[in-house]
Amino acid sequence: MAELAFQHRYVPGAAGAPTLLALHGTGGTEEDLIPLVRQLAPQAHVLAPRGRVLEDGMARFFRRLAIGVFDEADVRRAAGELSDFVAAAAEQYGFAADRVFALGYSNGANVAAAVLLLHPQRLAGAALLRPVLPLTPEQEPNLEGRPVLIAAGTSDPYAPVARVEALAEVLGRAGAVVDLRWAQTGHELIPPDLRGLKEWLDLHVA
Repeated sequence: MAELAFQHRYVPGAAGAPTLLALHGTGGTEEDLIPLVRQLAPQAHVLAPRGRVLEDGMARFFRRLAIGVFDEADVRRAAGELSDFVAAAAEQYGFAADRVFALGYSNGANVAAAVLLLHPQRLAGAALLRPVLPLTPEQEPNLEGRPVLIAAGTSDPYAPVARVEALAEVLGRAGAVVDLRWAQTGHELIPPDLRGLKEWLDLHVA
Protein backbone atom coordinates (compact mmCIF):
# COMPACT_ATOMS: atom_id res chain seq x y z
CA MET A 1 0.00 0.00 0.00
CA ALA A 2 1.53 3.31 -1.10
CA GLU A 3 2.28 5.93 1.53
CA LEU A 4 -0.06 8.90 1.27
CA ALA A 5 1.24 12.47 1.60
CA PHE A 6 -0.56 13.36 4.85
CA GLN A 7 -0.57 11.63 8.20
CA HIS A 8 -4.24 10.71 8.47
CA ARG A 9 -7.04 8.47 9.68
CA TYR A 10 -9.53 6.74 7.43
CA VAL A 11 -12.72 5.40 8.97
CA PRO A 12 -14.88 3.39 6.56
CA GLY A 13 -18.62 3.92 6.56
CA ALA A 14 -21.55 2.21 4.90
CA ALA A 15 -21.21 0.74 1.41
CA GLY A 16 -21.92 3.39 -1.21
CA ALA A 17 -21.93 6.27 1.27
CA PRO A 18 -20.17 9.57 0.53
CA THR A 19 -16.91 10.54 2.21
CA LEU A 20 -16.36 13.46 4.57
CA LEU A 21 -12.92 15.07 4.40
CA ALA A 22 -12.49 16.20 8.01
CA LEU A 23 -10.09 19.16 8.33
CA HIS A 24 -9.05 20.35 11.78
CA GLY A 25 -8.32 23.86 13.00
CA THR A 26 -4.99 25.31 14.14
CA GLY A 27 -3.32 23.07 16.71
CA GLY A 28 -5.58 20.14 15.96
CA THR A 29 -4.93 16.62 14.73
CA GLU A 30 -6.56 14.15 12.41
CA GLU A 31 -8.55 12.84 15.38
CA ASP A 32 -10.36 16.10 16.21
CA LEU A 33 -13.43 15.96 13.99
CA ILE A 34 -13.90 12.19 13.70
CA PRO A 35 -16.24 11.92 16.74
CA LEU A 36 -18.37 14.79 15.41
CA VAL A 37 -18.63 13.22 11.96
CA ARG A 38 -19.49 9.81 13.39
CA GLN A 39 -22.20 11.41 15.51
CA LEU A 40 -23.76 13.60 12.83
CA ALA A 41 -23.18 11.49 9.70
CA PRO A 42 -22.71 7.91 10.94
CA GLN A 43 -23.02 6.32 7.48
CA ALA A 44 -20.27 8.41 5.87
CA HIS A 45 -16.69 7.36 5.32
CA VAL A 46 -14.25 9.73 7.07
CA LEU A 47 -10.88 10.83 5.68
CA ALA A 48 -9.06 13.00 8.22
CA PRO A 49 -5.56 14.35 7.41
CA ARG A 50 -3.26 16.28 9.72
CA GLY A 51 -1.94 19.63 8.53
CA ARG A 52 1.76 19.58 7.58
CA VAL A 53 2.69 23.15 8.54
CA LEU A 54 3.78 23.88 12.11
CA GLU A 55 3.22 27.25 13.76
CA ASP A 56 4.80 27.34 17.23
CA GLY A 57 4.40 23.57 17.30
CA MET A 58 0.74 23.66 16.25
CA ALA A 59 -0.36 21.87 13.09
CA ARG A 60 -1.96 23.91 10.30
CA PHE A 61 -2.64 23.30 6.61
CA PHE A 62 -0.96 26.49 5.38
CA ARG A 63 1.23 29.30 6.70
CA ARG A 64 0.01 32.68 7.81
CA LEU A 65 2.08 35.83 8.06
CA ALA A 66 0.07 37.17 11.01
CA ILE A 67 -3.32 36.54 12.57
CA GLY A 68 -5.76 36.80 9.70
CA VAL A 69 -3.02 37.38 7.10
CA PHE A 70 -2.46 34.30 4.94
CA ASP A 71 0.55 33.35 2.84
CA GLU A 72 -1.41 33.02 -0.41
CA ALA A 73 1.34 31.09 -2.20
CA ASP A 74 1.25 28.57 0.62
CA VAL A 75 -2.56 28.45 0.49
CA ARG A 76 -2.26 27.44 -3.16
CA ARG A 77 0.36 24.82 -2.34
CA ALA A 78 -1.76 23.36 0.45
CA ALA A 79 -4.91 23.25 -1.68
CA GLY A 80 -3.07 21.43 -4.46
CA GLU A 81 -1.48 18.90 -2.10
CA LEU A 82 -4.79 18.25 -0.37
CA SER A 83 -6.58 17.79 -3.69
CA ASP A 84 -3.95 15.26 -4.80
CA PHE A 85 -4.16 13.49 -1.43
CA VAL A 86 -7.92 13.04 -1.72
CA ALA A 87 -7.57 11.57 -5.21
CA ALA A 88 -4.85 9.18 -4.07
CA ALA A 89 -6.77 8.18 -0.95
CA ALA A 90 -9.89 7.45 -3.00
CA GLU A 91 -7.87 5.05 -5.13
CA GLN A 92 -6.21 3.44 -2.12
CA TYR A 93 -9.28 3.04 0.08
CA GLY A 94 -11.85 2.53 -2.67
CA PHE A 95 -14.29 5.32 -1.88
CA ALA A 96 -15.99 7.34 -4.66
CA ALA A 97 -13.74 10.23 -5.63
CA ASP A 98 -16.72 12.23 -6.93
CA ARG A 99 -18.64 11.98 -3.64
CA VAL A 100 -16.24 13.72 -1.25
CA PHE A 101 -17.54 16.57 0.90
CA ALA A 102 -15.24 18.67 3.07
CA LEU A 103 -16.05 19.39 6.70
CA GLY A 104 -13.56 21.92 8.02
CA TYR A 105 -13.20 24.14 11.06
CA SER A 106 -11.21 27.41 11.09
CA ASN A 107 -7.90 26.73 9.28
CA GLY A 108 -9.40 23.49 7.99
CA ALA A 109 -12.43 25.39 6.67
CA ASN A 110 -10.16 27.89 4.95
CA VAL A 111 -8.11 25.24 3.17
CA ALA A 112 -11.36 23.50 2.15
CA ALA A 113 -12.56 26.79 0.67
CA ALA A 114 -9.26 27.06 -1.20
CA VAL A 115 -9.74 23.58 -2.66
CA LEU A 116 -13.23 24.57 -3.83
CA LEU A 117 -11.88 27.70 -5.49
CA LEU A 118 -8.71 26.25 -7.03
CA HIS A 119 -9.59 22.57 -7.61
CA PRO A 120 -13.36 22.64 -7.99
CA GLN A 121 -13.53 19.13 -9.44
CA ARG A 122 -12.27 17.61 -6.19
CA LEU A 123 -15.18 18.31 -3.82
CA ALA A 124 -18.90 17.64 -4.22
CA GLY A 125 -19.60 20.28 -1.57
CA ALA A 126 -18.37 21.55 1.78
CA ALA A 127 -19.43 22.49 5.28
CA LEU A 128 -17.20 25.38 6.34
CA LEU A 129 -17.20 26.22 10.04
CA ARG A 130 -15.80 29.70 10.84
CA PRO A 131 -14.15 30.33 7.45
CA VAL A 132 -13.08 33.44 5.57
CA LEU A 133 -12.19 34.00 1.93
CA PRO A 134 -8.63 32.55 1.88
CA LEU A 135 -7.64 34.01 -1.49
CA THR A 136 -9.14 35.36 -4.69
CA PRO A 137 -8.73 32.84 -7.52
CA GLU A 138 -7.26 34.08 -10.79
CA GLN A 139 -10.01 32.29 -12.70
CA GLU A 140 -13.56 31.89 -11.44
CA PRO A 141 -14.23 28.19 -10.78
CA ASN A 142 -17.33 26.35 -11.93
CA LEU A 143 -19.13 25.26 -8.77
CA GLU A 144 -22.56 24.99 -10.39
CA GLY A 145 -24.97 23.35 -7.95
CA ARG A 146 -22.37 22.44 -5.29
CA PRO A 147 -23.87 22.81 -1.80
CA VAL A 148 -21.78 24.84 0.64
CA LEU A 149 -22.64 25.55 4.26
CA ILE A 150 -20.91 28.53 5.89
CA ALA A 151 -21.34 28.62 9.67
CA ALA A 152 -20.13 32.00 10.95
CA GLY A 153 -20.04 33.84 14.25
CA THR A 154 -21.21 37.44 14.43
CA SER A 155 -18.40 38.40 16.82
CA ASP A 156 -15.64 36.08 15.57
CA PRO A 157 -12.28 37.92 15.86
CA TYR A 158 -10.65 35.50 13.39
CA ALA A 159 -13.42 35.61 10.77
CA PRO A 160 -14.71 39.18 10.38
CA VAL A 161 -18.16 39.59 8.85
CA ALA A 162 -16.84 41.26 5.69
CA ARG A 163 -14.42 38.40 4.92
CA VAL A 164 -17.11 35.78 5.55
CA GLU A 165 -19.52 37.60 3.25
CA ALA A 166 -16.77 37.91 0.64
CA LEU A 167 -16.37 34.12 0.66
CA ALA A 168 -20.13 33.61 0.31
CA GLU A 169 -20.20 36.07 -2.60
CA VAL A 170 -17.31 34.45 -4.48
CA LEU A 171 -18.74 30.95 -4.03
CA GLY A 172 -22.22 32.06 -5.02
CA ARG A 173 -20.93 33.85 -8.12
CA ALA A 174 -19.21 30.59 -9.11
CA GLY A 175 -22.55 28.77 -8.95
CA ALA A 176 -22.38 27.15 -5.53
CA VAL A 177 -25.60 26.84 -3.51
CA VAL A 178 -24.48 28.73 -0.42
CA ASP A 179 -26.24 28.36 2.93
CA LEU A 180 -24.78 31.13 5.13
CA ARG A 181 -25.80 30.78 8.78
CA TRP A 182 -24.85 33.25 11.50
CA ALA A 183 -24.66 32.42 15.21
CA GLN A 184 -24.48 35.00 17.99
CA THR A 185 -21.02 33.96 19.12
CA GLY A 186 -17.32 34.15 18.37
CA HIS A 187 -14.93 31.57 16.93
CA GLU A 188 -16.15 28.72 19.11
CA LEU A 189 -18.93 26.43 17.93
CA ILE A 190 -22.21 26.45 19.85
CA PRO A 191 -25.31 24.19 19.75
CA PRO A 192 -27.09 26.14 16.96
CA ASP A 193 -24.03 25.58 14.74
CA LEU A 194 -24.20 21.85 15.32
CA ARG A 195 -27.94 21.71 14.70
CA GLY A 196 -27.47 23.58 11.42
CA LEU A 197 -24.59 21.29 10.45
CA LYS A 198 -26.71 18.22 11.19
CA GLU A 199 -29.53 19.58 9.01
CA TRP A 200 -27.12 20.30 6.16
CA LEU A 201 -25.46 16.87 6.40
CA ASP A 202 -28.82 15.11 6.46
CA LEU A 203 -29.83 16.98 3.33
CA HIS A 204 -26.65 16.59 1.28
CA VAL A 205 -24.52 13.76 2.70
CA ALA A 206 -27.12 11.21 3.79
